[in-house]
Amino acid sequence: MSHIALYRAWRPQTFQDMVGQQHIIQTLQNSIREQRVSHAYLFNGPRGTGKTSAAKILAKAVNCERGPAEEPCNECDACIGITAGHIMDVIEIDAASNRGIDEIRDIRDKVRYAPSEVRFKVYIIDEVHMLTAEAFNALLKTLEEPPGHVIFILATTEPHKLPATIISRCQRFDFRQVSLEEQTKHLVKICREEGIQAEEDAIAYIARLSEGGMRDAISLLEQVSAFADGSITLEAAVDVTGGMAADHFYQLAEAVKDRNVAAVMPLVESLMQAGKSADKCMENLIYYFRDLLVMKLAPQGGAATERIVDPERFKAMAAAFTPVRLFAMIDTLNRYQVELKHASQPQTLFEVALMKLCTLSEEQSSGSGQSAVSESQGAASGGAPSAEIGRLRQQIEALERKLEQAIQNGISSGTTSASDQAASKQAARTNAVRNSFGSSGGIARSSVKLDPYLATAGSPEFNQIRMKWNDVLQGVKDAKITVHAWLKDGEPVASADDAILVAFKNTMHRETTEKPANRDIIEKVMHTVLGSPFRIVTVMMKEWQAAAQGATVQKSETLQLEPEGSIPSQHPSRPEWVEEAIKLFGEDLVVVKDKD
Repeated sequence: MSHIALYRAWRPQTFQDMVGQQHIIQTLQNSIREQRVSHAYLFNGPRGTGKTSAAKILAKAVNCERGPAEEPCNECDACIGITAGHIMDVIEIDAASNRGIDEIRDIRDKVRYAPSEVRFKVYIIDEVHMLTAEAFNALLKTLEEPPGHVIFILATTEPHKLPATIISRCQRFDFRQVSLEEQTKHLVKICREEGIQAEEDAIAYIARLSEGGMRDAISLLEQVSAFADGSITLEAAVDVTGGMAADHFYQLAEAVKDRNVAAVMPLVESLMQAGKSADKCMENLIYYFRDLLVMKLAPQGGAATERIVDPERFKAMAAAFTPVRLFAMIDTLNRYQVELKHASQPQTLFEVALMKLCTLSEEQSSGSGQSAVSESQGAASGGAPSAEIGRLRQQIEALERKLEQAIQNGISSGTTSASDQAASKQAARTNAVRNSFGSSGGIARSSVKLDPYLATAGSPEFNQIRMKWNDVLQGVKDAKITVHAWLKDGEPVASADDAILVAFKNTMHRETTEKPANRDIIEKVMHTVLGSPFRIVTVMMKEWQAAAQGATVQKSETLQLEPEGSIPSQHPSRPEWVEEAIKLFGEDLVVVKDKD
């Protein structure tokens, strides 16, 4: 029997033939029995769940010569004519190809005339969401003031695209996906009456593959039956539909569990040689890991066991993964599945996705460490993981402020005074504390020569980099969100050679960004976004601003402390008392005159 013949043979002809829509059937039968049939219905739901079939059965029930009846007899001229499509008063319209205002105006003009062969004129408009806005406006006028002899049945898979004014004038019925159990029973019934031998696992596999659509399930059954020559096995069903056998899933999951990239590549190649598509393999693998996750978190639930062929083997595989890793794997596969739709080399991308899964655990452990740092940072609003480290950091900041104040006020470069010694000791203590941070996991600041960056701060090349910096931040966020949380505090201020200078306001953010693992992620993203390899160099924002504002002045003034014991420089032609006067009053106020 051909696919079309099988579908027609098992297409519902009465309400009793409908599978999985008992709530809708009962409501429609009650309205017919009580003679309270509405003038407009809206049938919506997934594809293949019986919307159009229910519309035709309703048209036969209200026009049956032995009725109106709860069930059409399918024997009178009216029922036979409607089934065959010969009755001119029952019009089925495909809105996908007749979506304009002219078609709806034609309906509006003809509804005024009484039916010529049956009791009611029935307009069945399939895929009604495809109508244009003008067509909906024209249809709305008819639905507002319908003649008593007209019934409209609108069918759609996307009711959210319909105007609210249309929905409010219809009785809405939501068709649901047919359950796996109901589908399996119906397919077994078809096989029994058609003389088809089928394994239970094969029937269950076909039912799962149809995703709740009874029409798709019957089509797949016919396709597999034609391939298997009347005897359907699970292997035949998997081969025909392009799916993956349970053993393939197990082998791939085993390789991912052991992080065995060498085993992944031959498995993918064998799947591709067998004619499997990369996108279908990716989709099935997501379902497999999803079932592992459900088995892990809800072992008593029935949602996961519906797909499982070997429960004991499945439980053992689920025990080998942690829930955190399964979540990360599903998220990774989902992102690659989106990219796979537009990939020119889908097999390569599928292989890369599996290799990513094999190396995911190391990155995840690193990410969890960063998350711990982030949580502790946020909990104390800029504080450190412990009270002791927080206290030491506050001392460092206080010492830095005192040292800068001393430098700005100008420290005498002459004989070493008590204030000089105090400042030197403060600087030594600052460096010692900072070094202790470096040895305990922090990162000591490294001095950066700012002159090359000051010279190229406003260059066109740097402006191009600055324009793309948001893309860099987004790329870092996609790669690892914890690194993005630190990097977004920084601002690119200049570039020189193959380095980008980023200025930070917060010391903790700068030090965390400087960590080798985080630096590698940022530099990889910069290479991808900017098209060239760049290094990231960091500086504190206040240091950069001071250098940018007073670059020329700082060259002439001494802003750093001279080592202890150094001899102050003196003008060779000036007496010592003149030098002292200049130190007290400044170069501009001291005028030396000859006594003669």
